[in-house]
Amino acid sequence: MELEVISDVSAIPDDAAASAAETVRTRETAFHRVVRALRHRSLCIGLIICLVLAMLAAAAPLLVTADPNAQNPMLTFAPPSWAVPMGTDAYGRDLFARVLYGARTTMLASLCVVVLGSFLGTFIGLVAGYFGGIFGFFIMRIVDLLLAFPGILLALSVTAILGPGLGHGVIAIATVLVPIYARMVEGATAEVRNLPYVKASVTLGAGPTWIILRHILPNVLSGVIVLTTTWLGIAALWITALGFLGLGVQPPEPELGTILNDGQNYISLAWWITVCPGVFLSLFVIGTNLVGDGLRDEIDPTLAPR
Repeated sequence: MELEVISDVSAIPDDAAASAAETVRTRETAFHRVVRALRHRSLCIGLIICLVLAMLAAAAPLLVTADPNAQNPMLTFAPPSWAVPMGTDAYGRDLFARVLYGARTTMLASLCVVVLGSFLGTFIGLVAGYFGGIFGFFIMRIVDLLLAFPGILLALSVTAILGPGLGHGVIAIATVLVPIYARMVEGATAEVRNLPYVKASVTLGAGPTWIILRHILPNVLSGVIVLTTTWLGIAALWITALGFLGLGVQPPEPELGTILNDGQNYISLAWWITVCPGVFLSLFVIGTNLVGDGLRDEIDPTLAPR
């Protein structure tokens, strides 16, 4: 059985040739997007910083053998050395182990905050922006009322009502984040719902759920991604602030906020207790902000280079 090789391009059907050309263009476009994103300096630097810090925190059980809560009175206020890279605190606890384990808690809590806040806020914004009318007006006035409160004050109020604890701190900060997402998504939804193809879908009998999921959500998702990336670092700051005030993770469990609180009284005697977790937190916030700026430049078509 012989295979027939088509040497003449004209012998290929027009539909197949057009489909193949479109596939090639799509692949080239996706490839160029990836290459362009990797060439974005702030995006690459931010990704490297975040990945390195995340791997350090995730690999804490492999990098350190000391118990982060184990006390050793003989090593009180030991300065950084090869044995204890970040020194020890007032109870002789290994600060390197406490920072890595505490960073795991802080980063995981900030991730939970942005996931919870983005999901609820996006849902509220989509519903209010698509249906509009009195229903949307009522929802957005509640959102405006929440936005009128300073964010940290609202988080502290919710935490005071629920009580101290990491879970309550996550809920409190997510409460601050929900109206921010809702306001952003509602404005974008109100613009998209008036586009011709959305009106055509309504004319053809498509339901609200289909229109929201198929046409509106993909158009507002880029803004949600950028906002989520930026708020990942801000949420880590607020989780740390609650821990520093004693409203987050409770001692002796390690968390960056509690470590900073422990070291504030010994800043002149043992600077490493506050500097080491502070530097780790600062790098994480800087990395997430760089990633957010890079994603905004790559996703927002109005900022794309011409």
